[in-house]
Amino acid sequence: MSEARTDTYQRITDTIVSALEAGTRPWMQPWSATNIGSSFPRPLRSTGEPYRGINVLLLWIASAANNFQHDRFMTYKQAQELGGQVCKGEKGTIIVKYGTVTRSVDNGRGEDEDREIPYLKGYTVFNLSQIDGLPEDFYAKPIPMPEDRRIAGADRFIENTGAVIQHQGDRACYIPALDMIKMPPFRAFESPEAYYSTILHEVSHWSGSSKRLDRLKSTDKRHHEYHFEELVAEISACFLCSDLEITASVRPESASYLASWLAVMKQDKRAIFRAASKAQAAADYLHSLQEKRAAA
Repeated sequence: MSEARTDTYQRITDTIVSALEAGTRPWMQPWSATNIGSSFPRPLRSTGEPYRGINVLLLWIASAANNFQHDRFMTYKQAQELGGQVCKGEKGTIIVKYGTVTRSVDNGRGEDEDREIPYLKGYTVFNLSQIDGLPEDFYAKPIPMPEDRRIAGADRFIENTGAVIQHQGDRACYIPALDMIKMPPFRAFESPEAYYSTILHEVSHWSGSSKRLDRLKSTDKRHHEYHFEELVAEISACFLCSDLEITASVRPESASYLASWLAVMKQDKRAIFRAASKAQAAADYLHSLQEKRAAA
């Protein structure tokens, strides 16, 4: 592995670790630290396409730290091609690009064969708040979805997954053996946002069943894979809250996982990349169920 690739993994992991050590969850920071708030979807590319996976977390962190007022990011060259100019003195945000390169390698039998070798490359983007001169429509603020539509949309999203959800008791959990989610009644939550953040977390666990993405490895709270799955579900729920324009709420249970998450990331600089990738896959899967229901 190249030194540059190693440095990119480590630099980004250090950024996430620093935020966690400061007592903040970087995947939730924009809703508590800036006025971007729940009116904004995930960060967008210059084309309007949403960023994915680890890049969402990195750009949310940058938005919170710099109080960016826009959701779109682009490279220096893209800004110039669109007629804009990055303001003097502005510092960009490092994000990553995954790709593959074809190389000829020995297959162990004395023969050369082409193989696709994955690579990770860091590059710099700037928020629209750091760029002047772009067409006016780039700077237009998105119009928040009305409150009644937003909550109804979340209910519809959850229903369309087809997950079996039982509202009773005082505990929120996914039970793999029964393939069922248990939730306290809606009235037991301090806010609608707390309810939807929690149920989207549990639906994210549900997506990892062996019947679906086959991600769940352990239900033993003493096992590191259990804590890793909690991290995946928390990030996935935040992605989904952003997509549904709901202000994500911190689940009280997640506070107990912070120490284990930090330990995992300090030991393995790729852990947060895997967690973000699996969280993105969970969110994608749950979105795909909406499309299937609509087509039915």
